[in-house]
Amino acid sequence: MLPPFIIEQIRRREEEERCRREAEQPRLELPLDVYHPVEPKREEREPSERGVVILDLG
Repeated sequence: MLPPFIIEQIRRREEEERCRREAEQPRLELPLDVYHPVEPKREEREPSERGVVILDLG
């Protein structure tokens, strides 16, 4: 059995190698929309046609 410090060194080297390989992989970065469209305030909205419809089915 290997001494614990040797096992830790091997583990650290493997982790460093894995990180290095991942860093070398090409990657696609998508731009994030930083500025979200601002919804107009309620009083600034155009008045919509609203009303009541009454249907007499009888």
